[in-house]
This record gives sequence, C-alpha cells and structure tokens, in this order.
Amino acid sequence: MIETTLDIPADARNPVEPFLRMERMPHIWCAGCGIGTTVNCFTRALLKSKANLDKVAVVSGIGCTGRVAGYARLDSFHTTHGRAIPFATGLKLANPELQVVVYSGDGDLFAIGGNHFIHAARRNMDLKVICVNNMIYAMTGGQTAPTTPLEALTSTAPYGVSEPAFNLVSLAEAAGACYVARWTTYHVMQLSRSMEEALGKKGFCFIEVLSPCPTLYQRRNRMGDGLDAMKYYKEASKIRHGAPTSECSLSKSGEIVVGKFVDRERPDYCELLRAQMCQSLGERYAEPEVVCSR
Repeated sequence: MIETTLDIPADARNPVEPFLRMERMPHIWCAGCGIGTTVNCFTRALLKSKANLDKVAVVSGIGCTGRVAGYARLDSFHTTHGRAIPFATGLKLANPELQVVVYSGDGDLFAIGGNHFIHAARRNMDLKVICVNNMIYAMTGGQTAPTTPLEALTSTAPYGVSEPAFNLVSLAEAAGACYVARWTTYHVMQLSRSMEEALGKKGFCFIEVLSPCPTLYQRRNRMGDGLDAMKYYKEASKIRHGAPTSECSLSKSGEIVVGKFVDRERPDYCELLRAQMCQSLGERYAEPEVVCSR
C-alpha cells in the first residue's frame, strides 16, 4: 500500500483525477498540447514508485508547464519566473525527507532560470527536474526560446531563428546531473518508467520531454496539429540508451535521439555538506560519532 492521505473519489472517471485539483478544471492547455500527457505519466510513476505522497512537493515557475503545480493535488509551489529550482533547493535543505520535483518548461528552466539549473546540477541537489520542451515560449506569444531549433519561425524571428539552440541533455550531463533522459509525449510507457527511476534515485535527475505546441509552434511552422506531431515523434525518434549526449542535438525536422543517456552515482549535496560538517565538528570536539548522529 502507498503511504498517503490521498482520497480516491468513488466517482473518479480517470486514474489521474485523484492527483488533480478537479475544482480547477477545465485546464488552460490547448487541444493537442502534450503537457497533460506528461502529467498522466507522472501520476503513474508516483503510483509505481510507492512514494509517500504526503512527502512529495511539486515546484514550478511561469509558463504553460508551470501550471502543473497549480493543478497537482500535492504540496505544490507555483513560483516566480525562472526561480523554481532555488525554491525547490530551499525546500530540500529545510526538509531533506521531502521528494522535491521541479516541473516546468524549457523557457522557464533554461532562459531566466538557466544559471540556477547548472549550479543545482553541479552541486548534485537531490531534485527531480522534469522539463517539458515545446521549443518555444508558448504562454506569452510564441517568442524564440533557448531551445528553438535553427530556421524555425517564431513571433520574434519571422524569417527564421539564426542562433543555435541548447542541447539540454548535453548541458545537464556537463553540469553534473546523475540521471539524464529524454523522451517525447509519444513514448508514454518509457517516460513513465524514467520518471519512476528518477524518483527512486538520489541526486540531481533531469528528464526532457519533447511536447508539441500546436497553437504557436506547430501552426507557425506549418507542421500540423498535435496528432501530426505524434506521427513525427513516432517516425523520427530513435532510441539510443547510453548515447553520447553531444550527439543528441535537435533540429526542426531531423532525427530525435531519445533514451536514458546518463545514470551514475555521485554524493548529493546534503551528503557532502553533512560529511564536511562532521569532519569539522569532529576535529573540534574529537567525538564525530556523537556530533554526527542523525
């Protein structure tokens, strides 16, 4: 049994409903958007991981994906733009027993929030970061994001983007993340499994989820609707577990490399801090076994 106070309504029509604040429905996401699919995968990962839902906190910033925190029937924090990871870091340091999940978009996490991301990964904070990457600023008008592929059309690049995009999985690995994976909203079983693995792993875990934005990105680039995006994800995706992340860059219409790329062990920040304090206090009082007891 899962340790939780989550009450499952007798009239629930969908397994996801008990995890959502149904009084806030209907949600704001557009038809064909993949964010809802990622939430479905996340709830199933929570169930399979047997997580204590009373100790799970979801933190997000601003943007379409940022609304996940507002809809999740868990302890959740909808923070300021780009600051989800600092809020999450504070939660984890204040209460290390919490399972802290950062759930936000590519613009929020890698533009204004990019500095926070790389340093949390460097420190190996025990956070699970889920980035729904729709390659654009979807909520604010379709502007170019740090992940928008070259030559794609946006509201701020009507003749095509001319600056290179971040390769998020490569950035995460280089910064020090201990778990790095990428899937699309077509790969629902694999995504749910990766989320479950991340929930069970200590340290900074990063999962990139490619998701369509039919209203702004797909339409402007004449790529069809959400269903067309699913067909593209199915045909263009190639599963390459353990592939060098440097070879996993994305383009507007090229091959999509998906899979689990990094799964390594590193002491997390709290462990390193505890060890340092024990060493320092132990040298001072010569009784580290007493000083360091939890």
